[in-house]
Amino acid sequence: SGRVMADLSGEEPAVVARGGKGGWGNSHFATPTRQCPRFSKPGLPGEEYEVELELKLLADVGLVGFPNVGKSTLLSMVSAARPEIANYHFTTLTPVLGVVKVAEGKSFVMADIPGLIEGASEGVGLGHEFLRHVDRCRLIVHVVDVSGSEGRDPVGDFESINAELEKFNPELASRPQIVAANKTDMASPEQLAAFRGYIEEKGYPFYEICAPIGEGIEPLVYAISQKLDTLPPIREYEVDHVPLEERERLARNVFDIHVEDGVYIVEADWLIPALGMVDMDDYESLQYFQRVLRQSGIIDRLEEMGIQEGDTVSILNFEFEYIR
Repeated sequence: SGRVMADLSGEEPAVVARGGKGGWGNSHFATPTRQCPRFSKPGLPGEEYEVELELKLLADVGLVGFPNVGKSTLLSMVSAARPEIANYHFTTLTPVLGVVKVAEGKSFVMADIPGLIEGASEGVGLGHEFLRHVDRCRLIVHVVDVSGSEGRDPVGDFESINAELEKFNPELASRPQIVAANKTDMASPEQLAAFRGYIEEKGYPFYEICAPIGEGIEPLVYAISQKLDTLPPIREYEVDHVPLEERERLARNVFDIHVEDGVYIVEADWLIPALGMVDMDDYESLQYFQRVLRQSGIIDRLEEMGIQEGDTVSILNFEFEYIR
């Protein structure tokens, strides 16, 4: 259904499927007059769901950008993380986390989000698998190859990645973002000025860096830290609880009775274990099952519906004649 049943980002455990009521062993039914009972009472079935567990990294800052723009290099320069770094696309195949220390007792977590290219939100490249990790980030640092060293346009790259973020989750388009123009050593002054003008006109903070030699990185880190101080905590997803009627589906006393061709058909999932333990040749066992039907209200409902002695009742394909 796509409902969020639990957000496991906190420290508290979450229960998404409750166990059924426990059963009773033979000894529970032993009394002074019934010293050797011949049946036990099984437990009721619990809740059962098929669930999808999705990992979304917990990071304050997410590095996004085209492959080979220097995200991994930047992360390795500001943290102890050691991502694989090489001069080819998709060097980073898994998200990499690093802790960036700003001052004594102050730090933040940065994640290198790999594989974002045009079409990532539709599954192109590696981006579709890793875009979800950006969801948790409080701040996005958009790394752009300002030199256009691979024949791409920095402005086009910037717009393409932002478009993919918006297609994946429109809320990401409004997430705070800082632009880091990398590979400044390979860019001309005209390229830098043109790109800076474009980004600042868009209203984004702009920083020039050369990640391999650490140039411009310190001002960028402090700008990130200051921005994080103004932002709310890492996002927690609102839990969409399973509707009560689903929780009650297997609950005791929930049943449905309808008549087909003169047969009273009783539907009650919780009766499955109770019926399974009934020995049809044992008087005490049949008495127990009759008490279950009476206490649950099934017999009362049958009588309200006008059942007569000798009429057929079907419970989970087990048929018997009704006798007052």
